[in-house]
Amino acid sequence: MEPGDVSRRLETARLLRERGIQPYRKRFPRTHSAAEVVQRWDTLAEVAVAGRVKALRGHGKAVFADLVDDSGKIQIYLKADHLGGEKFDLLSLVDVGDIVGVRGSVFKTRRGEISVLVDDFEILTKALRDPPEKFHGLRDVELRYRRRYLDLAANPGVKANFALRSRIIRCIRNLLESRGFMEVETPMMQPVPGGALARPFVTHHNALDVELFLRVAPELYLKRLAVGGFEKIFEINRNFRNEGVSTKHNPEFTMLELYQAYADYNDMMELTEELVFSVVNEVCGGTTVEYQGSKLDFARPWKRITWLGAVKEYAGLEPELDAGAEELGALARGAGVQCDPGEKRGKILDRLFSTLVEPHLVQPVFILDYPVEISPLARRRDDQPLLTERFELYVHGFEVANAFSELTDPVEQKLRFEHQEELRRGGDAEAHAFDRDFLTALEYGLPPTGGLGIGMDRLVMLLTDSPSIRDVIFFPLLRPEQPRD
Repeated sequence: MEPGDVSRRLETARLLRERGIQPYRKRFPRTHSAAEVVQRWDTLAEVAVAGRVKALRGHGKAVFADLVDDSGKIQIYLKADHLGGEKFDLLSLVDVGDIVGVRGSVFKTRRGEISVLVDDFEILTKALRDPPEKFHGLRDVELRYRRRYLDLAANPGVKANFALRSRIIRCIRNLLESRGFMEVETPMMQPVPGGALARPFVTHHNALDVELFLRVAPELYLKRLAVGGFEKIFEINRNFRNEGVSTKHNPEFTMLELYQAYADYNDMMELTEELVFSVVNEVCGGTTVEYQGSKLDFARPWKRITWLGAVKEYAGLEPELDAGAEELGALARGAGVQCDPGEKRGKILDRLFSTLVEPHLVQPVFILDYPVEISPLARRRDDQPLLTERFELYVHGFEVANAFSELTDPVEQKLRFEHQEELRRGGDAEAHAFDRDFLTALEYGLPPTGGLGIGMDRLVMLLTDSPSIRDVIFFPLLRPEQPRD
């Protein structure tokens, strides 16, 4: 904003103080919201409403203005002969963007617009900057993300999307609690990063002089609670992964993670389908959703296909899971997948699937039975030990949920951790660290358990037709702002 805009408004604030008017008031006793006035206008007499001035329209000795609050917009009508000349003259010190409170009577104009005839008004907050494009819309995408407060004020659709986000999370929380799940909280700072294949953020606790990690997932702590006897638990909270930023990745994001004792990944599939279907039906009013030009149908049941079956169907490949890394790498490169020499088997398998299969997974589909190399915390299939009882839910080409029958055997989990530790020593910063306390917990006995994680930001993206995860996170991480010309 140009310095002159601020200077002019600072001068206006000074003039208000000269008249004995405080331009930053402490409170204003509202009686109704804008929406309530519009909805109940014929039953109301005197009202007190407050909001931000969105527009000012002068007509000599009369002024119309629009006030916007959290519920919507209400028109106010200010007349010189009704307010008195001295009070009416104060309107010259009111700018678009200021926050004001008014008291008056409700009426309907000849054009049919519900309005408030103002008996008195107060300037509650003097804005020192002009609103973006005079509130006709903030279209600079980077500025929208950096100054979300302007985005919310200027673009009603953005505010509606975040309100829908809150409703989606509330709906999921209510559904889980109605099914006997208890909400819990687990540590954000952890001495050992674990629960997901991801690079962690590192921090330091000065008083204890120890290195800590922002959690990449709550999984290992939630499973500790399951060892302790909590049979149905969930957490909706932040995870932190020190990875790239894209339309589907933000280093700080919100996950739902839950665990249910005496259940497996088949039970988790049923629960996932029920949760997502119920949320779509409640917030979208049906089973179909328009997302970026595609019509997504969430009607049950959803398609189910194995990981190997999907690779064969969409990529025309049949990788041998017991093949060496060199053989798998040659297979992937032959299909056009970029693989570096010396890359490990798990990385090759993961890149092959993400490159050749994920773009085809548009309608809701469960991908089942992932290779054990990329599922270090999942139970092996009894009949196919190179595969695990794991599934992921894909919609419109990206993962929305991940779940598996939990590995409860502490001996095998130790072997898996040792393999992950070898990968870490080899330079894989995303491999699991060796969590010895978690192994100790497993040795006391984790019951058969199913676990599920749902990416809340990605689910909200789908249900609000948002092209980027940044559109559904209030304050996404951005590069440092460059000076503007």
